[in-house]
Amino acid sequence: MSGPGAQPGAHEGERLQKILARTGFGSRRVCEILIADGRVRVNGSVADLGRRVDVAHDRVEVDGVPIGVAEGLVYYLLNKPRGVVTTASDPQGRPIVVDLVPPSPRVFPVGRLDTDTEGLLLLTNDGELAHRMTHPSFGVEKEYLAEVEGTPPPAAVRRLREGVELDDGRTAPAKVALVPPNVLRIVIHEGRNRQVRRMCEAVGHPVVRLVRTRVGVLVDRALGPGEWRSLEVGEVRALERAVRPA
Repeated sequence: MSGPGAQPGAHEGERLQKILARTGFGSRRVCEILIADGRVRVNGSVADLGRRVDVAHDRVEVDGVPIGVAEGLVYYLLNKPRGVVTTASDPQGRPIVVDLVPPSPRVFPVGRLDTDTEGLLLLTNDGELAHRMTHPSFGVEKEYLAEVEGTPPPAAVRRLREGVELDDGRTAPAKVALVPPNVLRIVIHEGRNRQVRRMCEAVGHPVVRLVRTRVGVLVDRALGPGEWRSLEVGEVRALERAVRPA
């Protein structure tokens, strides 16, 4: 039984340095140094070397960045083929993205790609990371290659960069470059429905084919359509840093 004033979780669960080592922060000795230097917090409080953590309930941060410590968290990067629906189920019986990755543990797509759009999609059971990656306040970049009808003139490219008026408001400035003759490389940080397609239509160059080539720090040109892989520990840590709360 915990004594008066004991921290919740202080005498339960695994030692903090063991968990940090398991989630990719280095050897246990390196993790002990992180803790001793005051760089690790549990539930908002600076942790000490004797701290134990309940991975099911405690919130762990390293240098202010929340990390996923619960056992069983998985992160898959999928190259979604055209014609596959970005949902966990589909009443129409169409192929869905979760059928392309292992069935257990159950995962969910982070964000959406419309049925006709191809490219990189993250699937995970880490709800906290998924929430932060899709929240507009964090502005996670997504990069697309859009093959369009015709050759967009400089004025059309400039409009895309500066923002175009859509039926749900003006888009934020984007990074846009023309790859002659008719491919646009577009980087956005918003997540509106069919946004890139609607942007291109707004400047008079409808999309013929759309491929997402990057999600935040995640890039993999070797991943074929329908193929997936687990994220490396460093990639997960990089995503967590990218969506660090202010």
